[in-house]
Amino acid sequence: MREQIINKLTRAFSPQHLQVLNESDDHAGPPGRETHFRVIIVSEAFIGVNRVRRSQMVYDLLATELKSGVHALGLQTLTPEEWSRTGKVIESPGCSQQDD
Repeated sequence: MREQIINKLTRAFSPQHLQVLNESDDHAGPPGRETHFRVIIVSEAFIGVNRVRRSQMVYDLLATELKSGVHALGLQTLTPEEWSRTGKVIESPGCSQQDD
């Protein structure tokens, strides 16, 4: 699943920086699954686009994955200028929900 997400994001956004972190083991459930991801993506495609729309762009692109096993997708979508100013990765919050 992680590789599929990386491939789709790379083709669609030509990112200057991309991290797709599998955080599934930080949540309840059996080891080795791919259900919780955090994406840090830096792309010129986000220039002039507000944060809500950026997230919608990524969610729309990954709609199939979200319907077929991805339970959580945390996003940090930045323009190259924003990334150069902050360069910070926002940590994901802990999950209090127990997965089945």
